[in-house]
Parts: sequence; structure tokens; C-alpha cells
Amino acid sequence: MIALIIFGAVFVFALGCSIAMLFAKNAVHTALFLVGSQVALAVAFLLQGAHFVAAVQIIIYAGAIMVLFLFVVMLLGVDRSEVLVEPLPAQRQLALALGALLAAGITYIALTSVDLIGADRTQDLAAINRNPGNVLAVARTLFSRYLLGFEATSVLLVAAIVGVMVLARRVDSVTALGAEAPSSEEREVA
Repeated sequence: MIALIIFGAVFVFALGCSIAMLFAKNAVHTALFLVGSQVALAVAFLLQGAHFVAAVQIIIYAGAIMVLFLFVVMLLGVDRSEVLVEPLPAQRQLALALGALLAAGITYIALTSVDLIGADRTQDLAAINRNPGNVLAVARTLFSRYLLGFEATSVLLVAAIVGVMVLARRVDSVTALGAEAPSSEEREVA
């Protein structure tokens, strides 16, 4: 009965953090609300007996990923405007070509790798089931058979960061005309 009450409180806390995250105007506050919902999810995992998943949830998502997101937010400097000038004339075309080349390479590796496609997954499950809670078995499985998915996740995170940086750039109409950009105080007055 106590576990059910704690689970209900965790659910309400996670829901509250998620709703507050949607309506927060400051990017740092949004990230902190997201950390709150991640911690609540980790507590829910603990209540279900998934201690390893709860630890990963706290260490990876609430820790490392949120620090990375906050670093990107701080790096962008939300109060300053930047001139959107491409240093290379064909920068977008080059980026698209390199992205297509990367996607083709990942697809080729995924389709031609004998170890990754058609492997017997029951051996992996048997190794984990023999030693439940054995982090070594999970790590061996993750970094051997599922290495492509693990690396694809890291590529997706880098792509997400680049996407955030591209979307966060603002073109100020005054700056685009070649005049001096207004200071942050002048923008607040206007």
C-alpha cells in the first residue's frame, strides 16, 4: 500500500514537472523541470525493482544529457543576436552531401554486417537472465552486438545539438541591413 502511495506521488510530481516544462519561458527552467521528471521516472523504476535502469536514468539522462543541453543553451547566448552569414559559399550543399554520405555508410554497415544482422539474440537474453543485475553482461551485450545502435544514438544526439544551434539563430532585420545591432537593453525597451 505504501508503494502505491509513493508511486502516485511520483506520478503527480512527474506530471507537474512535465506540464511546468511546457509552459516555462526560460530555457534553463525548462531543463530543470525536465530533470525533475527524469528523477521521478527513476524513482518509479526503483519502485519496480529495476535498480540498474534507475541508476542509468539518473546518471545518463538527468546528469550527462541535461548538462550537455544546458551547455548548448549557455553556449548559444539567448540574449545576443548573430549575423547569419555562411563562411563557405556552398556550406549547405556540402553539409547535405556529407550527411547523405554518413547515412549511406551507416546503412551499408547495418546491411552487410554479419554480427549485427541475423544474430541469435537468445544468447544475449540467456546471458542476462543467468545473472540478473549483472552489469557486466549488459555492458558486453551493449558494446558488442548493439554497438551500431549505441553509436547511432550518439550521432542523433550530435545532430540534435546542431539542429538546436541552427534553429536558435535569429536574424535581426536591422543587422541584416548592415546597421549596428541593438543592445539587449534597447530590445527590452522596444
